[in-house]
Amino acid sequence: MIHKTKGIVLKTIAYGETSIITTIYTALFGIQTYIVKGIRKSSKRKPSAQNYFQPAAILDLEVLHNEIKNLQFIKEYQWGFLYERIFFDVVRNAAAQYIIELLLNSQKQPEPNNELFQLTEDTLMQLDKENETIAANLPLFYTIRLGDELGFGIQGLYNNKTPVLDLQAGFFTGEVPAHSAYLSGDAAHISSKLNQTRSFEALELPALNRAMRKQLLPAFQAYIQLHIPDFRELKSVDVLTGLFE
Repeated sequence: MIHKTKGIVLKTIAYGETSIITTIYTALFGIQTYIVKGIRKSSKRKPSAQNYFQPAAILDLEVLHNEIKNLQFIKEYQWGFLYERIFFDVVRNAAAQYIIELLLNSQKQPEPNNELFQLTEDTLMQLDKENETIAANLPLFYTIRLGDELGFGIQGLYNNKTPVLDLQAGFFTGEVPAHSAYLSGDAAHISSKLNQTRSFEALELPALNRAMRKQLLPAFQAYIQLHIPDFRELKSVDVLTGLFE
């Protein structure tokens, strides 16, 4: 049966001489793996269409779906949103790859989650459109919102009585925990502000400078890692924090 759905490309590998196998996070079916035949073949009349399946690409798809099969088929595809900067801007591309790797590593079952799909699509679109400050803060915003959508959002607020964010427990507390997975001081304060942020425009936080992003991004990755079994460390974190230098 043919279904229409939006999809966000997570990864793509070559298959055979002219085909690809691509993993896509779809609005309708969650994470799915598809084979696209003949797409790497090019000619003078028809160039290769591999660019459609770059990680972070947002596509409108017509797919053949069979619940008992692990490998599905794409019948038609076209751009769902055409980026102006993500594929060409080094920092924005690194941020997009972080978001994609984080999403891919957090999905253990092929279950649809419309709110998470919408969050991911909106974040990538804003990453392409917004100013440099907001774009640089979007990976932090997305990581916190991802925790919310997966059911382990950070609880509480930073104040004089609860100045420590316990990343393992997932809440603000008045005592420094026995383990090392916590934030305090300005890092905890900024984390609290980010956790309360619901609009992209509010991400122009003056205190969120390069040094603070470099501190918070690995900490937020650790927060996700602590709550998802078998979560692999993200390669894109080092790339993205390196660009904060």
